[in-house]
This record gives sequence, structure tokens and C-alpha cells, in this order.
Amino acid sequence: MFSYYLQLALRSFRRNKVLTALMVLAIALGIGASMTTLTVFYILSGDPLPGKSQTLFYPQLEPQSMDGYTAGEEPPDQFTRFDAEKMLREKKGDRQALMTGGGVAIEPDKQDLSPLVVDARYTSGDFFQMFEVPFAFGNGWSAGDDEHHARVAVLSKELNDKLFGGANSVGKSVRIEQNEFRVIGVLQEWRPTPRFYDLNMDRYGDVEQLFLPFSTAIDLKMGRNGSMDCWGDSGGEETSLNAPCTWIQYWVQLDTPEKASQYRQYLVNYSDEQRKAGRYERPTNVRLRSVMEWLDYKRVVPNDIKLQTWLAFGFLLVCLVNTVGLLLAKFMRRGGEIGVRRALGASKRSIFAQALVEAGMVGLAGGIVGLGLALLGLWAVRQQPASYAELAHLDPMMLATTFALAIVASLLAGLLPAWRACQITPAIQLKSQ
Repeated sequence: MFSYYLQLALRSFRRNKVLTALMVLAIALGIGASMTTLTVFYILSGDPLPGKSQTLFYPQLEPQSMDGYTAGEEPPDQFTRFDAEKMLREKKGDRQALMTGGGVAIEPDKQDLSPLVVDARYTSGDFFQMFEVPFAFGNGWSAGDDEHHARVAVLSKELNDKLFGGANSVGKSVRIEQNEFRVIGVLQEWRPTPRFYDLNMDRYGDVEQLFLPFSTAIDLKMGRNGSMDCWGDSGGEETSLNAPCTWIQYWVQLDTPEKASQYRQYLVNYSDEQRKAGRYERPTNVRLRSVMEWLDYKRVVPNDIKLQTWLAFGFLLVCLVNTVGLLLAKFMRRGGEIGVRRALGASKRSIFAQALVEAGMVGLAGGIVGLGLALLGLWAVRQQPASYAELAHLDPMMLATTFALAIVASLLAGLLPAWRACQITPAIQLKSQ
């Protein structure tokens, strides 16, 4: 029976080519606009570590002085160096990592390659396991390397390609800021979206090209990037151990909800201890957010993307209303044909089903054309200067969503016209023939 309905739909399309084209175009325009913006929103709001993000948490403490204090406000987004290093030593989580961004100069051994400046990440050894960083060669450093301020380095694939032609460079030396470092690992392609572990820099940009132990970078006074918030007198040494400045990101892995609850209490106890010691002045104010909670708190998806998504779906709704009118006009023009079928024994259910199949065919055709428009729209997005622009591609899930949305939308648009069609009275239509 379904194949018979398909044949009837195709015959109807051939008889009303202009009307059919208008319906397909209406659906296609709505689908193209909505899927372009929905794809961008889907990419920017996705989980950067599926299956792992619920065990990674970003803690916050309140180490500032009473100057400018407002009850109930959020604590700073970053840690002081003292707190970060002390909590790293206490190891209350399954894993923990402190980090900050930096920029360093590299002197390549290649004669034809000029010195270059690259973005670096100064962190601790658990960083790589916590964030499931993929390695092409070697691995990250150990907690012992952190403690001994080892001069070891992990290179990104891009930097390894530049310095060593993509070969296995583990064990080789690279000169960084006039100091020799031993390469112990090379990453595969890795670009979490968004770059959740440090949202102070480019939220959708590439990861750093070089990873160094935090302790080593501090020893060598390497340049740092990122935000810093100070209060009181730092004596010009904002990165010193006891400086009243927050500038370090801190992440902890807690594998069970019970451990997360215990760690939250640990943050409260730690804050109370620091107040008793005279370091903290403000009342205890701690936070512990998972990756997705942290992204939501920081509002990583640009507001203009959210607005564009709503506007696009509003446009799709307008297109559907137009499609309803066109389908209604088409079915009513075929009142005589429908009346004859009813007189010959066709039930209201069969008429309703036939009309919905025809609407679904319109949606499928609109989905195909809309897919082309969505691809064109995503190409236009990739031409924009925004850092997330190059990520705008249609993956298999969004491809399936395109056709599903087109068919569902057209079926919804066809409900009223189909119901009106099956209400046609056969006797009246037969008399008018």
C-alpha cells in the first residue's frame, strides 16, 4: 500500500510542478537556514571529553582581601600559586593538574629554519592522563619530573613536523629559551572543542604547540600568557609563591559522586584553615563544577550564535506555515479525485495516509535541496574570521538530523491539509463533476 501511495504522490507532483517546486523550496530554505545555525551551535556547545567530562572538576576558592567584598559573589576563576601547589602536593583527587599559558622562543637545529615563538602550556604530569591526550610517540612526564624540575618537553604534532619532519623525536633535544630540553612525547592531532581547560585564551582555537613542567618553567622565569588578578602588594613579583595574585588554572579528577562530595568538603576545610592562618580574609566561598557545568557558567557559546539559531528556527516555522497553505490549496484542488476514491470505497484513513506520504515526499525533496543550502551556509561560516569558523562542518549526526527534520517538519505541515482532505464529502464532489 505504501508503494501505491508513493506512485500517487509522484503523479501528483508531475501534474502540479510549480506548486510542488514552491513547497520544496519553502522547506529547503527553512531547513538550510536552521541546519546551518544548528550545526554551528552543536559544534560550539558539545562535550569536549565525552564519557570523561563528568569526572573532571574545576574548583574555586576565595583568597582575596576584604577590599571590595560583596556577599554572594562568585569566587575568582583562578588559583594563587601557593594554593595550587599546596593542593597539588596534598593529592586529594584521583588526579590533579595545575597549569597556565605561556610563550617561548625555540632555536631549531635545522639550518633552513629560523627561530620561532610558540604558545606553550606549563602544567603538571597528570594533565595528559586526565584529559586523555593522544600520543603519537612517547608519553607525558611523571610526578617525579615535576618534583625534580626536569627539563623535559612534549611537542604537538605541528611543532614536531616543523622541527623533526614528523619523525619520532623522543629522546632528542630541543633548545627552548636558550636551555636544552629532552623530548619525551609527541602528540597526535588533538583539539578539544571548546578548549575547556583554559577559557582565558582563545576558547575555540588550537591547543598549545609545546608542553613543559610548570615547576621548570617557573625556575627558568619563562614568559606567561593569560589573565591575572592581584590585590595588595605583590612587590613586583606577581608569579612568586606568596604573591596575592590569582593566575593559575586547577583541575581535579574525581571518579565517583562520593569523591566529588568529599572533595567539596575538603575545599571548605582548606578555606577555613587558610583563614585561621591569616591568608584568607573573606568568608568561605567555594565552588566545584564539572566540565559541562563550567562551560555553562562561563557561557562559552557566543550569544550571537544562540540568537541566530532561534531566528533560523523562527524562519523555518514561517516556511512551514507557507507549506501548510500550499498543501491545503493542492489537496482542495483535488477534491473531485478524492471524492471519487471515497465513493469507490477508500476510507478516511487511507486518504489521510496518502496525503501524509505526499507531504513526506515533499519534505524529503526539501531536505535534499536544504542539505545543499546548509553546506553552502557552512562554507560561508568558514570564511568568517572567528576562531570557531573552521570547525563548521556537517558530521554524520547532523546529516541525519537534516533529513529527519525535513521529513518531520513536512509531516507536521501536512497534518491539517491531510485532515481537511479526508473530510471531503464524496456525494457533493460527485455531483459537481
